[in-house]
Amino acid sequence: MKIFIDDVRECPEGWNLCRTAEQAINLIDKQYAIISEISFDHDLGEGLTGYDVACFIEKQIFTGKMKHIPKWKIHSANPVGRQNIERAMKSAETFVLRHF
Repeated sequence: MKIFIDDVRECPEGWNLCRTAEQAINLIDKQYAIISEISFDHDLGEGLTGYDVACFIEKQIFTGKMKHIPKWKIHSANPVGRQNIERAMKSAETFVLRHF
């Protein structure tokens, strides 16, 4: 399963669209074992952001609730948001490499 997180852009064919961070977190929480790829946008309207989704994944890894990181990319145009998502995801990847 591929997840495309974005509140505005069209979803690529073959991907599952999440318009909000809450939708993405819920899907990841329930289906993470079959998620092969995630594409992040940062700004998702009002409320939580793509960075919050990345932090959720990072926390799930650190607590052992997730044991692998899906392939990921960032399509956000927000440079600071992009850096924050990248930092959280790389932190989770480093933890996986050291502990699993």
